[in-house]
Amino acid sequence: MRRQFRSIVVVLLLAGTALATLGQSRAAQVSKPLPTFANVHYGEHDRQVLDFWKPESQKPTPVVVYIHGGGFVGGDKKSIQPVVLTQCLESGISVAAIHYRFVTTHPFPAPQMDGARAIQFLRYKAKEWNIDPRRIAAYGGSAGAGISMFLAYHDDLAEPNSADPVARQSSRLVAAGSFGGQSSYDPRVIKQWIGGRAYEHPSIFKCYNIKSVDEIDKPELQKVYDKVSAIKHVSADDPPIFMFYSEPDRDLPPDAKPGQGIHHPRFAHQLKKALDKVGVRYIYYHSSEFKGDPHLEMLKFFRSQFGR
Repeated sequence: MRRQFRSIVVVLLLAGTALATLGQSRAAQVSKPLPTFANVHYGEHDRQVLDFWKPESQKPTPVVVYIHGGGFVGGDKKSIQPVVLTQCLESGISVAAIHYRFVTTHPFPAPQMDGARAIQFLRYKAKEWNIDPRRIAAYGGSAGAGISMFLAYHDDLAEPNSADPVARQSSRLVAAGSFGGQSSYDPRVIKQWIGGRAYEHPSIFKCYNIKSVDEIDKPELQKVYDKVSAIKHVSADDPPIFMFYSEPDRDLPPDAKPGQGIHHPRFAHQLKKALDKVGVRYIYYHSSEFKGDPHLEMLKFFRSQFGR
């Protein structure tokens, strides 16, 4: 029984990484160019590093930031899609791919704050790396999508009076991309929206440093739930988002496993309602109605935002 549970956990965690490669054609599976700068520290922790690819350009370039998935307990920046790298570099767009601290050692909101710090670091490097600090977008699958949405909707985390020049930079984006992302990380909200046992995803317990579902109602956790849930921060001045989902858009089966449904389209539907209320633009696709490579469609969306 224990072996069966471990197998379920592995499958669920790998789903987040699989989402990040969804829709790539075989033609897009090309060799990745080496980073211009590899494993550059944006913080002191071993996992607070990023890779950066710099295109040939006389003018400051926009940046697309890739944030990997993996249930906040695994994953790697090397999983960035080759089609994103090649298309961006050929279009004069810089690319960054980041690592962030795992919740196995640093529970929420550490991964989200690492995402913000990475964006601030890129702005700090704007002149040296030929970056246009006004044009930075971020995307990812699963956990990486959740961090990207956090960056899109959370108020600016810049600290203008900080002695740290990186912390003085803005953490805001001009666009975000979500592949199967979770717009809320409140397990009780997930239970209400998705049903079944999606809220019992094993990573959720690690995210909040709790042992079981019996602890999710602890009053002290509410502040953290609200902090990391993108939907809690939506406002009229937020950037637009591209969303792509592939899980079936229907109720979960009665025998759904723990964590099943954690990439459900209802996360997007609930976010769309919140965005509609404040007039923030979005693009939503489901794999059942989309033909082609969703990453290329996302890049087209990002380019339109960079041109504004």
